[in-house]
Amino acid sequence: MFRYYVKLGLTSIRKNPILSALMIAAIAVGIGACMTIINIYYVMGGNPIPNRSDVLYYVQVDNWDPNNAYDDPNEPPVQVTYIDGKALLDARKARRQVLSYKTGRVIEPQNEGERPFQVVSRATTADFFAMFDTPFLFGSGWDRAADDSEENVVVISREINERVFGGDNPVGKTLVMNGDPYRVMGVLDTWEPMPKFYDINNGAFDPPEEVYFPLSLAISKELYSWGNNSCWKPSGGGWAAYLQSECIWLQFWVELHGASEKQAYMGFLNAYVESQKALGRFPRPMNNRLSNVMQWMESQHVVVDDVNVLMGLSFLFLIVCLLNTIGLLLAKVARRTGDISLRRALGASRRAIFSQYIVEAGVIGFGGGILGIGMTWLGLQGILALYGEFEFMTRLVQMDWVVIFDAIGLAVVSALAAALYPTWRACAVHPANQLKAL
Repeated sequence: MFRYYVKLGLTSIRKNPILSALMIAAIAVGIGACMTIINIYYVMGGNPIPNRSDVLYYVQVDNWDPNNAYDDPNEPPVQVTYIDGKALLDARKARRQVLSYKTGRVIEPQNEGERPFQVVSRATTADFFAMFDTPFLFGSGWDRAADDSEENVVVISREINERVFGGDNPVGKTLVMNGDPYRVMGVLDTWEPMPKFYDINNGAFDPPEEVYFPLSLAISKELYSWGNNSCWKPSGGGWAAYLQSECIWLQFWVELHGASEKQAYMGFLNAYVESQKALGRFPRPMNNRLSNVMQWMESQHVVVDDVNVLMGLSFLFLIVCLLNTIGLLLAKVARRTGDISLRRALGASRRAIFSQYIVEAGVIGFGGGILGIGMTWLGLQGILALYGEFEFMTRLVQMDWVVIFDAIGLAVVSALAAALYPTWRACAVHPANQLKAL
């Protein structure tokens, strides 16, 4: 019967092309507006590493000014000092741990005639690649021994490999950066976590870095951070003083499995802070935090409040479009009371009439969903045209199959919801009264 009702629905749409087109257009406009904002919300607030987000924890300790919290109402700093990051790293109390920061290097191509170019890079520790589940095209990351010995090793992105080595396997070859030779350990395959959860404070929607090398090497070469740097008291002059200062500029992540490991690590953090208090540091009340990936993103408001407001407004606009659709469906039912009465007189039950009109509404909703995908694309392109000067917008306006299927599903469900009252009115038609009128 379903196929028969679909056929009846298509026939009805062909018989009333203008009315049907208006209903499809009303649904499509509402779906387009709604899905445009949903797509941005989905990209901004989606889980960037779903298979590991519950075991990765961002570490915060409160070394800030005793008279003023880092952020209201009583939020600890969003990064760590070198003193604390190095101490926590050396303690090795977690399964894996990553201390890193954003910096930059200049690559010197080996081919004659090619000019050096600057790249955004990340000074990090060996666990970065396994902990964050990065895909490799060639080779792998370095080991902890390379961290300890400050080896000149590097992992590069796929794009850098194609630009410098022509896309061939470069493992074991030399990459020259700022005049120093680095041995290539591996090449990352395409890897674009959205948002860039491991360093939200320095551009949550920026692309990943192009080059990765040992943190210990960056410290020995005195490479300053290219990211956010905050100090609540003077750091003093020179690199050594900077490393011993209360300035925050590094990100520290740990891998913990289960509540017991998390509890044990929090106990270690508390003991560490107590030991530092005894040395005259950490003047504020203890305020340590361990936040998993989704908690960290939420606390940092990765999805800004404006997007939440727009989300609500888009759903209200969809409701307005559905109210218009309800009016059009009622007009359609009013024009077909004679047909309904005849079917009822020939023995069709209210259930059969209900099924017929609900299926027809589903067909209209499906059409509205298909057209709504196009409206969503146009909406995203409009946002890109308005805010295209911001590089990260190109990453926010991308559609995937999840969004496409969601648009169709939302359109069908919306059309079915809009059709409930008009379909009930169709089922309430009394055939005897209508046939007398005929």
